[in-house]
Amino acid sequence: MKQIKHFLLTVAMLLCSISASAHDFEVNGIYYNILPNVYRSVEVTYEGDSYFSAKYNGNVTIPNSVTYNGFTYSVTAIGEEAFYDCSSLTSMSIPEGVTRIGTRAFYGCSSLTSISIPEGMTRIGFNAFYGCSSLVSIIIPNSVTLIESAAFSGCTGLASISLPSSLTKIWSSTFSGCSNLS
Repeated sequence: MKQIKHFLLTVAMLLCSISASAHDFEVNGIYYNILPNVYRSVEVTYEGDSYFSAKYNGNVTIPNSVTYNGFTYSVTAIGEEAFYDCSSLTSMSIPEGVTRIGTRAFYGCSSLTSISIPEGMTRIGFNAFYGCSSLVSIIIPNSVTLIESAAFSGCTGLASISLPSSLTKIWSSTFSGCSNLS
């Protein structure tokens, strides 16, 4: 019985010492998660164990591939809450090969003035650009088929958006609060 208690105590101490992290690795100031069901593919994510870390700022250019531990990974997604509340982020360049922008990926990026969305993107997630009040115009490429609910909600500066004919569904409230959109 004493050995079992000692073993359980040891296991508990080891579990408490493990630090959780939302990202698998970092290269050149950008954080990534390895996607489990896609061969050598990663998504951009946030630093640390909480999306409230808000470390990204200024002009960010996402590479189309990244090398870590001797393996090269394709960047195929902007993950959920990757740039959440990065209020100092001003521009974003997303490479071809990225096919989705996750839920709340750019939520609250109030200084974001420009973003390039590449051909090949198919989905823009729920609340993806919510509250990006400095975003003035955006061009959605022909490959996008789905824009989820409230994706551009609260983008008060948004005056122009180009929507492709390939779009099959725009969910409710996608452009709610976009008071300058004509």
